[in-house]
Amino acid sequence: MEPSEVRRRVRTAIEAARKEAQERRSRSEEAVRAYEEFLRARAAPVFHVLASALVAEGHRFKVFTPADTVRLVSESASEDFIELMLDRSSDPPSVSGLVSRGRGRRLVTAERPVAEEKPIAEITEEDVLGFLIDEITPFVA
Repeated sequence: MEPSEVRRRVRTAIEAARKEAQERRSRSEEAVRAYEEFLRARAAPVFHVLASALVAEGHRFKVFTPADTVRLVSESASEDFIELMLDRSSDPPSVSGLVSRGRGRRLVTAERPVAEEKPIAEITEEDVLGFLIDEITPFVA
């Protein structure tokens, strides 16, 4: 094998990797902007309305909005919560829900996408509410 051919192929691979990394950064930056708008305009309002409905039904929950997330927390057990966050490990980044439930001394957590296969900008309030209703059921049963 010719050294010049090996160098040409290495340069081509390096250029392709740089281009892919730049595209991934661009997708990630776009996802962060879409996620911030999603939290502000759709997710947080749905969490607040759900918390109010739960309180009206006798289930005490509060909504917290720490940096870049929104969390519904049981007032009776702080380890019981549902949280939305930006999952940057996927490409493109997506919105994931983290659910934590205390079971005696054990803490059970699960993570799943809020709306699989949907870009962040297309996730609706109905998607968020559907996710929350599915996940809140064990807390109020």
